[in-house]
Amino acid sequence: MSIAHSSFYNMLKVPEHQVAGHLAIDGKLGPLVDDSGRFYKPLQGDGRGNKELAFYESFSSDTRVPDHIRKYFPVCYGSQLLEASNGSGLLHHLVLQDIVSSHRNPSIMDVKIGSRTWYPEASDNYIQKCLEKDRRTTTVSLGFRIAGLQLYEGKESGYWRPGRKEVQSFTVYNVRSILRRFVSSNSSIGNENSDCSFAPSIYGGSAGILEQLLELKAWFEDQTIYHFHSCSLLILFDKESVSKGSASVPEIKLIDFAHVVEGKGVIDHNFLGGLCSLIKFVSEVLSDSKESSIKDCVESEKPGICTDNGNCQ
Repeated sequence: MSIAHSSFYNMLKVPEHQVAGHLAIDGKLGPLVDDSGRFYKPLQGDGRGNKELAFYESFSSDTRVPDHIRKYFPVCYGSQLLEASNGSGLLHHLVLQDIVSSHRNPSIMDVKIGSRTWYPEASDNYIQKCLEKDRRTTTVSLGFRIAGLQLYEGKESGYWRPGRKEVQSFTVYNVRSILRRFVSSNSSIGNENSDCSFAPSIYGGSAGILEQLLELKAWFEDQTIYHFHSCSLLILFDKESVSKGSASVPEIKLIDFAHVVEGKGVIDHNFLGGLCSLIKFVSEVLSDSKESSIKDCVESEKPGICTDNGNCQ
């Protein structure tokens, strides 16, 4: 652990692309970022922050975790003592990889995984609070919920960022619609007919979101090291690059580990079930986009050839 000097603190700023969690604005406590690709997350109280730090330390040295799975977790650089964003003085911060720093105009979705978000040792009050939110959102019905979102819609429109209350009101229909809109070229507000034109390159392909989710699923079907309560899965890509025909490798990262507990030899069925549900929804969008591309080819005046990934030539 190190202590940051005031000159270093002046270089920190509020994350531009944070879509969920506490924001470091209006005198509130929240994470900060710098220009070197690091994310400074204040350690939460009630021991939660220390638990998250302990998880990162354990995870980084655990030889039971396969190398190909580590890429789905942010790199942790330890902790640092620096001025809190709310002016309350020095506070310990987790120093993490800033996941979005390499993306220019990222579209981001924060998906909280699991049909149950509380952890076994939680108090009755905390469990009741989680239960109410889980039932009010799609957590119980789908095994996951969208916790935050931003869609890049172009230079003129900028980003669409629904507020917290709107996000928490998403129904099953809304979730399905958002997953389609997330990979559409015509994602502007009010357009009910999302074209899903980016689905084959973002959700599909050997390096697409679906393959990454399936790789994570294969690990969760076997791993009994940890149980990931109330963790989120970040999904992000550069929509502008894709729309211009440039390569943009989509990413997924697991975040928020304050409530991770030991697996004790038991499979994490809560997380695995939510992950399988998300995979089903993403697969449906990808399948629909392929069928639509084939239909477009058939109905074209000059029929083309549809490739395996759904594109027409």
